[in-house]
Amino acid sequence: MKIPVETKPMLWGIVIGAVAAAFIGFNWGGWVTSSRAQSEAATGAKTAVVTALTPICVERFQHAVDFPANSSALKKADSWSRGDLVEKGGWATMPGPANPEQVSAVAKSCADVLAG
Repeated sequence: MKIPVETKPMLWGIVIGAVAAAFIGFNWGGWVTSSRAQSEAATGAKTAVVTALTPICVERFQHAVDFPANSSALKKADSWSRGDLVEKGGWATMPGPANPEQVSAVAKSCADVLAG
């Protein structure tokens, strides 16, 4: 079987076009792999949970019996230890099974809002 001479440049054009399309798509076209999409979705979900629970934490902190003392202690604390103060006070712990990573993130966000 004899392949026409015009076929070789056409095949090279297809290969180069496919490589160029993949390069452009992944770099500038917004294409992502499934693992990256799953990672970004998980990060977005965690951020959404923290955003939703922060106002609850702030409300619980503000309605605590010893609010003035807690507020004063929070403002005196260093910025990196405020989240620990809120976490130890229990205001960032929500009903149900506790996720330590989530509690810490909510506590930090809550402390940032309260110190704000």
